[in-house]
Amino acid sequence: MKVKEKISLDTLNDKLFRKRIEEPENFNEAAFTHYLHNNTNGVSKFYKKEAVKLTKEILEYKFPDEAVTLRAAEEALQYGIFDTFQVPFPPVKKHKFSFIDLFAGIGGFRLAMQNLGGKCVFTSEWDREAKRTYKANFGETPFGDITNEKTKSYIPNGFDILCAGFPCQAFSIAGRRGGFEDTRGTLFFDVAEIIKRKQPKAFFLENVKGLRNHDKGKTLETILNVLRNDLGYFVPEPRIVNAKDFGVPQNRERIFIVGFRKDIGITTFEYPKSTNIKVKFADVKEKKVPATKYFLSTQYLQTLHNHKARHESKGNGFGYEVISDKGIANAIVVGGMGRERNLVYDHRLKDFTPTTHIKGEVNKEGIRKMTPREWARLQGFPDNFIIPVADASAYKQFGNSVAVPAIQATAKEIIKLLDMIE
Repeated sequence: MKVKEKISLDTLNDKLFRKRIEEPENFNEAAFTHYLHNNTNGVSKFYKKEAVKLTKEILEYKFPDEAVTLRAAEEALQYGIFDTFQVPFPPVKKHKFSFIDLFAGIGGFRLAMQNLGGKCVFTSEWDREAKRTYKANFGETPFGDITNEKTKSYIPNGFDILCAGFPCQAFSIAGRRGGFEDTRGTLFFDVAEIIKRKQPKAFFLENVKGLRNHDKGKTLETILNVLRNDLGYFVPEPRIVNAKDFGVPQNRERIFIVGFRKDIGITTFEYPKSTNIKVKFADVKEKKVPATKYFLSTQYLQTLHNHKARHESKGNGFGYEVISDKGIANAIVVGGMGRERNLVYDHRLKDFTPTTHIKGEVNKEGIRKMTPREWARLQGFPDNFIIPVADASAYKQFGNSVAVPAIQATAKEIIKLLDMIE
């Protein structure tokens, strides 16, 4: 069969792909979009089988009166019948290095690495709503659970850098050496196993600041022992990096761990220094007054007052906080407290008519929650980054994300060293 015009994937998203992205293990669509992103390099062979199958399904859907064979689907795929990459952040055309994106979330690592000329050749993320956001912005559906051996089988060989913002978990290491085998059952084990199998030139791992003292320091000690001794990588001492030092008004500290394969000869690494750019919340504040739904009700505000007063009477510092326009936000995190410790003043509201079913009236003090777009800016995401999900999911996704400028500054130092060995 001959297809006379290109097929836009955008027209298929709601009808054909919507159900697929909700499936727990969406291998066909993930492989299909990965193939399209890598159809000019050798990496595409890892995804071709499933890509052909889904192409056949798409052609059958588009042309129900024609018989479509796998051969016809393969030929159509190779001829480039799909109108791809109508997204804000398409892959770079001439890349300088390749990387994989594990525990990808909404693509903070990917955005930073692409900004530096990187080509993502594999990505995985298990959260359904995060996958939606990732696909809307990068045109690629992440593979699912990275602990699944089938998911791992799609990871190509020969990429340069492994990126992962893996969750922190405790290890059962009491009385033991704390090596590779002792990390089984944790998500770090899967990261380490992929490093062991694929031997990338470098890796870049991110985690919460608390990892440094987790389980009295044993967790980090085990991680470093595995990376340095079991896997044979040069790993400089991890660094606590604060997002506010890299141009975003958020006091967000995270631990960065980088490593280089020993045989390439890199023996020193310097984490980036602060940009010394003075930032404040006003730099990311909405230009127009947000919808009334973001402003607190009088009843909710009173509840926050009471909660804070109770803790203050006990000598605790818990409770809500209002950030001034000249101030810097606290770390945005998942959950209500992440929003309540980052309330802001906005006296521009003129119409106090509630737009949601709140108890009480809209407060007259001008106190509101930050919007999802403001959270996106606090993490360094540009304004053309699409937010296709409801507010609740958006807050969760940006709260879980990495701060893009801090990641990019550190990755730049990694790439500088890798360029020296080419």
